[in-house]
Amino acid sequence: MIGNNLHHIYIRLLFSSRYMTFSSSTETFNLTPIQKFYSGSSIFITGGTGFLGTILIEKLLRCCSDLSTIYILARNKKGKNLQSRIDDLFEGPVFDRLKREFPKFRHKVVGIGGDCSLPNLGINLQDRQMLINEVSIIFHAAATVRFDEKLKMATAINIRGPHEILKLAREMPHLKSLIHVSTAFSNVPNKIIEERFYPSPVDGNKLLLLTETMSDSILEHITPTILDKWPNTYTYTKAVAEDLVRQEAQNMPVGVFRPSIVISTYQEPIEAWINNLYGPTGVCAGAGSGVLRTLHADSKANANVVPVDMCVNSLIALAWDVNNEFEKAKTDNTKYEIPVYHYESSNDQPLNWGKFMEMCQTHGVQKPSIKAVWYYCFDLYSNYFVYLLVTILLHYLPAILVDGALLCMGKSPKMLRIYKKIHKFTSVISYFTTQDWIFKSQRIRRMLEKMTDEDQQIFFCNLKKLDWHKFFESYLLGIRVYLIQDPLDTLKDAQVRWKKLYWLHMSVKVLVGYLLLRFFLWIISAIFIS
Repeated sequence: MIGNNLHHIYIRLLFSSRYMTFSSSTETFNLTPIQKFYSGSSIFITGGTGFLGTILIEKLLRCCSDLSTIYILARNKKGKNLQSRIDDLFEGPVFDRLKREFPKFRHKVVGIGGDCSLPNLGINLQDRQMLINEVSIIFHAAATVRFDEKLKMATAINIRGPHEILKLAREMPHLKSLIHVSTAFSNVPNKIIEERFYPSPVDGNKLLLLTETMSDSILEHITPTILDKWPNTYTYTKAVAEDLVRQEAQNMPVGVFRPSIVISTYQEPIEAWINNLYGPTGVCAGAGSGVLRTLHADSKANANVVPVDMCVNSLIALAWDVNNEFEKAKTDNTKYEIPVYHYESSNDQPLNWGKFMEMCQTHGVQKPSIKAVWYYCFDLYSNYFVYLLVTILLHYLPAILVDGALLCMGKSPKMLRIYKKIHKFTSVISYFTTQDWIFKSQRIRRMLEKMTDEDQQIFFCNLKKLDWHKFFESYLLGIRVYLIQDPLDTLKDAQVRWKKLYWLHMSVKVLVGYLLLRFFLWIISAIFIS
């Protein structure tokens, strides 16, 4: 029965198409207000090869097929040139639905060589002039999302990037909307976070000058002092970048978008697609494989996760809303105030970390991976000292035993090295799993009220209608298929192996319990005998 249900979910995961899209022959007068906004427009996207950017490009091409061109900023990376990176972008399963419905979409996508960390975005003069002449909508989604990124690199990408984007946009005569993608956690020193700009910890231009002129060693030494109340370079530079946008985007149709923790797709273009192990997805994968057994987290704290497809839908609609607000301000002859939009689930569809991991366990044990090394054994600990004790017992002690056995067999030890990487990952996310913030989020709700029923269906982003139980049915399967690279074909063998791991796990627990009992009895007898 479970196998049939999983097979059904897998088919939906590959071929889901909840919403009907318009064919390429659709006449302009049949378009919705948001589709009309994008009709004939040329769009410039930074961060298009990233997780959110990939879904953004797919959705625009599929549901706003009347658009003119999408220009994607990309740099040469890992020996691949610009064209190879753009071609690789469309090879993944996330674009299969687009290829079926609009097989001739490729001519609408143009790669632009450049780099957000460089002056003028590293774009040559010819491409720059083309963008100035053609582009009317910009999505600036490029960022380094590594929490432990060096301050120099984080500043170059997360602060210089928006600075150069705004400089370019100011020259565009046809600019209708520019959306700067920030994060809901850019102002975490405040426990109550509103949809407004906050004072910056430092002037963005001064920070750029500081990181460019100071040596790496000195900068690394003083980084903790510079960060002050911010937990990492990511949130810090995002806060500084927002203030830079506030200063430099006056009288421009600009909006700031603050999404919370973005995880896999909910419904489209396929269910449960994800291509990274960041944040809670990495925790789920580690716990499901039996390697990660504990996490420093408050089970009652809000997880504040959002599906990437709903996040992208709100982003697309938001560009339309920003343009409407900007044009209204011009018509009314009033000052345009740059709007800040929160997209987070704590208000409309709250989910705490305890419930998050409970649903991961419930659905994960039904579809285990053949690559699992141990049975599911995972718990959250809000007390840091208890967490450390459990980490020693469940991570380091087994790692030492396994590495010792490997050495005896003449093989290289690896478990301690693996746990060193795991603990580095968990340490940088513990700040967000042990605290709660109150977000004041109204703008998306007001935007939804302005959207037609058809636009609300096509660009589905109403978090009140999100079903977490339905989401988790396929979320764990997506991690299994897309990240662990374990196809559904291995499920039966994996379930057989999972049962063996379960009994092995229970046997170890009984053995450890027995040894502990004998140890305590020995201590007691030693005390009384003495």
